[in-house]
Amino acid sequence: MKSTLTALIAGLLFGSGLVVSGMTDPANILSFLDLAGEWNPALALVMLSAIVVALPAFTWVRRHQRNLIGESVLLDNKRAIDKRLIIGAVIFGVGWGLSGLCPAPSLIAGFGGNTNILVFVVTMTIGLWLSSTRLFSQKIEH
Repeated sequence: MKSTLTALIAGLLFGSGLVVSGMTDPANILSFLDLAGEWNPALALVMLSAIVVALPAFTWVRRHQRNLIGESVLLDNKRAIDKRLIIGAVIFGVGWGLSGLCPAPSLIAGFGGNTNILVFVVTMTIGLWLSSTRLFSQKIEH
């Protein structure tokens, strides 16, 4: 029950933060990626804020192997930089650069009824499903 409540609170904070900071507006993301034009550092400030807030919690978890509500946690997420990671990062980057949308902001913005964003969410979901299938995973590894 504690973890469900924590997830609820974290989700509400995350979604609210995306809306308040303007990160659900693709124009803000695209202006961050436009280094040669009128660059907007807002996304960098949002990321920096997230790091500043998360760093003490992650430090606690690494030392105590428990999260802040006392549940056991294993942060074993070290992974080699391999071909699959690079291909996934490039595909994500191209999609992000073309649309200005990441998964969470697109879900939030999609609730606003924008047809283009809803199409993005549906096709993103299809892409997630396709890339998680065994057939696609095997092709990348070879």
